[in-house]
Order: sequence, then C-alpha cells, then structure tokens
Amino acid sequence: MSASLGQDCTPRHVAIIMDGNGRWATQRGLPRSAGHRQGVEALRRTVRAASGMGIGVLTLYSFSTENWARPQAEVRFLLELLRRFIRTDVADLHKSNVRIMIIGDRDGLETSLRSMFEEAEALTRDNTALKLVIAFNYGSRQEITRAVQALAQKVAEGRIAPADITPAVIGNHLDTAGLPDPDLLIRTGGEQRVSNYLLWQCAYTEFVFLPEYWPEFDAASLARAIDIFRARDRRFGGLKAQTA
Repeated sequence: MSASLGQDCTPRHVAIIMDGNGRWATQRGLPRSAGHRQGVEALRRTVRAASGMGIGVLTLYSFSTENWARPQAEVRFLLELLRRFIRTDVADLHKSNVRIMIIGDRDGLETSLRSMFEEAEALTRDNTALKLVIAFNYGSRQEITRAVQALAQKVAEGRIAPADITPAVIGNHLDTAGLPDPDLLIRTGGEQRVSNYLLWQCAYTEFVFLPEYWPEFDAASLARAIDIFRARDRRFGGLKAQTA
C-alpha cells in the first residue's frame, strides 16, 4: 500500500513529545519552573493552531510514568500546573468545541486529580472539533502490559480464546481505543527518541524531530513539521506505485 502526500494532506492525528522546558530555562539563567510555565503557553498556542489547521486529534505527552523520579519539588510544581490548566482552560476549550481525553494509568493518583480528569472529560464528551488527548502518568510499555493483562484475564475466564486476540483486539484494549493511530509524531528539543510513548500506535507514524525547545514551539513550528510530513512518501511496508 502506498500513500502519496501533498500540500492538501493534513495529518488526522498529531502526537507531540513536549521536550526542552528545563533546558530552555537553564540557557536563560532561569529556574526550571519558568520553563514549565512557558511550556503551558506553548501548549495553548499549539491547541489553537491545531484547531485552525483541521487536525482531528492532538495527543500531548505531558507527564510520563518515569517523570515521578524527578525531584519532588518539580513533580509537585508540574502537578499544580496541570491542575491550574484544567481549572482555567477547560471552559474555554469547551466553548471552542474541543473534546478532552486523558490517557495513562490513573491508579494511585490523588482522588482530587482523578476527579478533575473525569469532570473535564464529562463536560467536553460531546464536542466534535479537535480531540485533545493528554497523556498523563503514561508509559507505552505499561499501557501494553495493562492490555495484555486484561486479555489474559478474559482468556482465563473463558470469555475469549487465544486465537481471538488480533492486533485490532489489542488496539481496542489500549488507552487510545477508538482513536486513529498518529500520522505524525513531533519531538522538540533536538532529541531523537520516542521515550516510551505510543509504541504500539506509532508502527507507521512519520517522525519529525525539531531543534527548538518546547517553550519556543508555535503555529509556525507546527506548520513546518506538517510541511515535512507532506513531503514524505508513506508506503506502509509496500512499494511506491509506478507510473507509466
């Protein structure tokens, strides 16, 4: 199968690893917290830009399962930033017809934080514009493990047979069930790795690694990444169609 892209091809689903807040702040002699604050501004810019470009799903890696190992003061600050974002931005996102979805492991999270997630999702559930997916306490290996455990339990209970487990069935047990796989994954900050992010879903995703730190990311950055995506030849394991 081959897909020919062009200037009219907009990715349905864009996933972003928002990297470089701390390095952005350090280069300016600022505390890391200043980088995280500016990162929230970049998030707001990116959501507005994605909505205007006709992107259907925007998935943002906000906090990984590994991020709990950071200094506790920084973790507390990041959690408070998330709470503040939900308190101040969800109403505006709702007015803009944006649907909010949270993926990741909620077990062990504070009850107040889980309640905020549930309220934001419930408020925006029927919205039909951009789907804004926040990956929080998310790790792809952990996600796949949870899916395998759920399927193993169904097999043990006799509800399904091992032969019934197909890639589609596994996909339906992941946090992203019902969403298209990402067409484009962007990572800022110059690093070139996926850091345990959407490993199953990115089997045929196009990767674009940008040098700018996340606080510098804006609509022009998103447009540049999409232009790079449009220049790609997506063959999905096949050969490009030959023309006479």
